[in-house]
Amino acid sequence: MFHMNCLPIEWEYQTGHGSLTAYFLHRMAKNKYMQISPHTEKAVVMFEKLKAVEERYNEINEKLMDPAVVSDNEQYKNLMKEYKNLTPVVEKYREYSAAKADMDEARAMLEEGGLDKDFKEMVQEQFETNKARIEEISEEMKILLLPKDPNDDKNVIIEIRGGAGGDEAALFANSLYRMYSMYAEAQGWKTELMNSNETELGGFKEVSFLIEGDGAYSRLKYESGVHRVQRVPETETQGRIHTSTVTVAVLPEAEEVEIEINAGDLQIDTYRAGGAGGQHVNKTESAIRITHLPTGIVVECQDERSQYKNKDKAMKVLRSKLYEKSLQEQNDKIAMERRSQVGTGDRSERIRTYNYPQGRVTDHRIGLTLYRIEAILNGDLQEIIDALITYDQAERLKAQAE
Repeated sequence: MFHMNCLPIEWEYQTGHGSLTAYFLHRMAKNKYMQISPHTEKAVVMFEKLKAVEERYNEINEKLMDPAVVSDNEQYKNLMKEYKNLTPVVEKYREYSAAKADMDEARAMLEEGGLDKDFKEMVQEQFETNKARIEEISEEMKILLLPKDPNDDKNVIIEIRGGAGGDEAALFANSLYRMYSMYAEAQGWKTELMNSNETELGGFKEVSFLIEGDGAYSRLKYESGVHRVQRVPETETQGRIHTSTVTVAVLPEAEEVEIEINAGDLQIDTYRAGGAGGQHVNKTESAIRITHLPTGIVVECQDERSQYKNKDKAMKVLRSKLYEKSLQEQNDKIAMERRSQVGTGDRSERIRTYNYPQGRVTDHRIGLTLYRIEAILNGDLQEIIDALITYDQAERLKAQAE
């Protein structure tokens, strides 16, 4: 979990005035712990690790051509996943090796001497260019070698609940549902509504939905927390700005093999669907409520006509909630790791403010302010998410160096 006192700066950024990644990398480079030297002990360890990664990559590559492996779907799938994860690391390492070879060649020629002026200048430029490139690649490799969150490749279940603010909070919950749906669509991901409780004004008291896509959790996990909206409600006659809150929870979708649920631990109730309308509302007992007795976790689903489909969706949500609970218990034992995360778990943390009169969105964890609220609420979250990922990487690099 990220704490505000970890942030040494307040940073206001507007589109067109610079690069978020360049900004953070510049800050990283100014710190002594970010410097890398081929002679330091840590650098030696890093390059030993990179060599081992390359060897494993080559080993997997050979296995993937083995007919026995290809015919074993589960083994082939696991190896392909590992191969995909190792590829960017190996490619960057090979890029480093090529730049180093070119730099060493240029150095040898310069040390040997006997070069005419023009050729010496060209060789000197080759040396300097590759030296700078090596430093740049070294920083990129350190990021690639950071421990990967094992959930990063998973699909996500997002739960949005209206908080303080009544109908206005419910309307903003709908706005956030639309924002995440549009972001998912832009990424080429699939969205599936799991459960919703609508209000008469078109808002959501609560809504949960599944987003299926490669790396969905790696990008959306930073969205958990309290989102605050400041705007003038349509029903406000005196033009006063109201503040409302919405809580967002992002859960990695759990596989059945990861969480085993004992049927005897479940209380399953059926009831007639309710809400603000719909063709099958209050006509059949298709809605499902599942209570996990050992933990007291309750999930509901009423969006499908079929009781079976509602139960299947409810079980998906329950499985992910139990998985998250298990992860939370593990994380609670690792305080340092939790401090290095950028708000990936604490739902009570106020993470972002959306101010309509100013057209402003501020992420309080990193002090980032963008004056383009309309584009962001239309799903253009790339800039915010990239900044959060980059900051998280910088914090974890700092923690490693300490």
